[in-house]
Amino acid sequence: MNNAKGGKGIYIAALLLFLGGLGYLLYSGLSGGSVYFLNVSEALAMETGKLSQARLFGTVAADGLHSKDGSLGVVFQLVDKDDASKRIRVDYGGAVPDTFKPGVEVIVEGGLDPQSQVFSASMLMTKCPSKYEKENRG
Repeated sequence: MNNAKGGKGIYIAALLLFLGGLGYLLYSGLSGGSVYFLNVSEALAMETGKLSQARLFGTVAADGLHSKDGSLGVVFQLVDKDDASKRIRVDYGGAVPDTFKPGVEVIVEGGLDPQSQVFSASMLMTKCPSKYEKENRG
């Protein structure tokens, strides 16, 4: 009779371990994968502490664009699409896409340094409008 109680205890312990592991995986997956997706004016309106992990959308300004000497990356001003007076300085240290240039819409992912007010991007994507235009095959 004691063997039957011990057998159930093992199954209950295994079930609790399984549920605990599943709960941990769900929590870590949801918290790690969730970031704010904002345009520049929305990001400037938020508290800087909430921008430690964010994805920003905007246009590359013609002024303030500098390539890093001797290494990959670029520093530029990200301008709000609707209000050109709203800007965030972005520092990106990776390979720059070929379509990156002033006036192009980009998405950057990273975090804002509250002291320097510079957005350190770990990912940079450009949107190329010509790829989404309809071709005339007439």
